[in-house]
Amino acid sequence: MRKGLIGAVGCLLLLSQKAFAGWYQVENYEGSIGPNPVHLSLQRYASFGSGITVEGSYFYDAKQSPIAIYGEADGPELTLCEIADDKEFQRIIVMGSKTPVDTTGCPLFLDLSESGATGTWSKGADKFPVTLKKVASLDDTGEGRIAGTVEIPFWAETATDRFAGIYTTSDAGICMTKLQIINKKKKKVVQEIGFDDEDCNAGMSTTPIYMNVEKWVEGGKDIISVNFGGGKFAGADDYVFNPKTKKYYLKK
Repeated sequence: MRKGLIGAVGCLLLLSQKAFAGWYQVENYEGSIGPNPVHLSLQRYASFGSGITVEGSYFYDAKQSPIAIYGEADGPELTLCEIADDKEFQRIIVMGSKTPVDTTGCPLFLDLSESGATGTWSKGADKFPVTLKKVASLDDTGEGRIAGTVEIPFWAETATDRFAGIYTTSDAGICMTKLQIINKKKKKVVQEIGFDDEDCNAGMSTTPIYMNVEKWVEGGKDIISVNFGGGKFAGADDYVFNPKTKKYYLKK
């Protein structure tokens, strides 16, 4: 059932126009950090607040757990910090820092090019090269453009699953057409949820695209909320996890 709850105020603004007049500029990459294969997604924006101009999500292929990142862009060069825990996520991403963020000492440095990115990941005595290839992009700030297969690795996760949105174009604009539930241990899609959404508003609500699916717990059950844009008609569809079937069902 669609609800009016979109998450915490602070970084969540509602689109008041169609999806093709939005704010999402996203590029997806795959490659490696040291010997470890990774997938990484970055969203550029004029300001997420607190001096943040880039937010993103990445995961190591072996672990499949999304890591929220944020930082600053200096032309093609990005300095990115990793969110360490839920408390920091609330303070930096949801509420917004009261003071400008300091990216000094943050582990991830990237130098972007048309085809990908190179850089380093370093923390303490550990330092690894980063090599990435651009595989897809999404831009709905103009007429709406998608290149490649755009799979958004949402920040939400459970102990068992992570969630990815497949974004495509339609006559109504750009939006998420299906949500994939990926079992982290099996490393494969175990369920897909499609949307009967002719207005193309699914996954087009929150300022960070990675927060358009949120996770919470009610009565001991995992629930995921899929956020919809649409101005004053925005809302969310909630899906409840059934431990017997191991699938998510639309909450009645």
